[in-house]
Amino acid sequence: MIASPLIPMAGGYIDGHWCAADRGQTFPVINPATGDVLAQVARMGSDETLRAISAASRAMVHIPAIAQRREWLESIAAALIKNRDEIGRILCLEHGKPWREGKAEVDYAAGFFTYCASNIDHLKSRVLEERPRGCEWRVLYRPAGVVGLIVPWNFPIGMIAKKLSAALAAGCASIIKPASKTPLTMIALFALLEREVQLPAGWANLVPGSAGAIADALLAHSDVAVISFTGSTEVGKELIVKSAAQVKRVALELGGNAPYIVFADADLDKVVDQLMANKFRGNGQTCVCANRILVERCIAAEFSERLAIRVNALRIGNGLDDATDIGPLVDRAGYEKVRHHLTDALEKGALLVAGAVPPPLDKEWGGFFPPTVISGINRTMACWNEETFGPLVPIAEFDDESDALTKANDTEYGLASYLFTQDAARAQRFVEGLHFQHIAWNTGTGPTPEAPFGGMKQSGYGREGGIEGLFEFVDVKTSPVGI
Repeated sequence: MIASPLIPMAGGYIDGHWCAADRGQTFPVINPATGDVLAQVARMGSDETLRAISAASRAMVHIPAIAQRREWLESIAAALIKNRDEIGRILCLEHGKPWREGKAEVDYAAGFFTYCASNIDHLKSRVLEERPRGCEWRVLYRPAGVVGLIVPWNFPIGMIAKKLSAALAAGCASIIKPASKTPLTMIALFALLEREVQLPAGWANLVPGSAGAIADALLAHSDVAVISFTGSTEVGKELIVKSAAQVKRVALELGGNAPYIVFADADLDKVVDQLMANKFRGNGQTCVCANRILVERCIAAEFSERLAIRVNALRIGNGLDDATDIGPLVDRAGYEKVRHHLTDALEKGALLVAGAVPPPLDKEWGGFFPPTVISGINRTMACWNEETFGPLVPIAEFDDESDALTKANDTEYGLASYLFTQDAARAQRFVEGLHFQHIAWNTGTGPTPEAPFGGMKQSGYGREGGIEGLFEFVDVKTSPVGI
């Protein structure tokens, strides 16, 4: 079992108090690297969620001033940085990613609270310069109401930071549903909110447990104004349908299928460096990592050779070991999905460039999947059409700009994409022509707190980060005043 000063109990946090599930039920949190049970966490449901909503509603009777909200945000950022090593360790244990990646994720999370604190003045009321119809027009930004924040397991502290920072900046109290695979990092965050930030009761409530029951309670309650969800497109569609009865606002960051486009004029050393950092962060279990590598035909062989050398040098192991580059996949389902994508591609004509076909997994908890490169992929293969979420690098070739753009856009998803070329005019054409929200040129970098990020097409809607993300949880009011 895990021992940490940041985990006072493996339960929920409602109205300023730690609590177990009403019925005493729990679920195990398993270390995917070892199979060890780290904790038995309270399995909550609709009743606990309703109490959390009531607590949040009471908290919002008096909305704190912007100065107070800024102070909360700054305090959370400072608490995260102060405790980055321990939060990173907890994250490593329950997710499997290397400890150094866990600590970097804490820094990333702190950045959202810092950014919102620095830019919260954008939420102050303003007066239009114009005087339409002889009136002075005021624009006011008011908290939308109680918000439900539902986060995935792949970035246990980074994903909640995107949502909670903007919610607190807006003046919205929240009910947070952590992923059942990685709830301990969230519990650690709540320990900091209680001890170091001293966030008043009701402003943030933690309800681990049954995703269906918790989400349904949030969707049905009239006090919940916004639901912000990061996860699969399938679940996102369900939330859209269920939100219709109350015309409830939903913000969705859903699945991805990122193309990584490499032209012959690109700096191949940089391309490979950026791809290694992009693809293998979190062992490929990220929604923005490269999913289809599209390489101009005349350099495909050289590119594959360079990449194979780097991939074969990666070290697989427990994330607590400083020498580890790649940890385990989070569970059996994830492992078997990657394995299916690999075997399906090979059966349909792809060639193995690096790595190996591992055996099926004989345990439910995570497994170590060898980082693998294949070439010759096409749109008949699962790895072309679906998000792999693992350390498989599938390479396809293209002939010219038109072919590259057509293949890149050949997906229902529109989250992240990457382009490598020295031709600025070509890059601009691709920035305009790629149907993705995030279009990185000559870099494999993903989102940052300072810029808006979200989906297009079936990757969802709504934005997190940047000035745009500050407005996700506010209602905009307009008040003309006769002069």
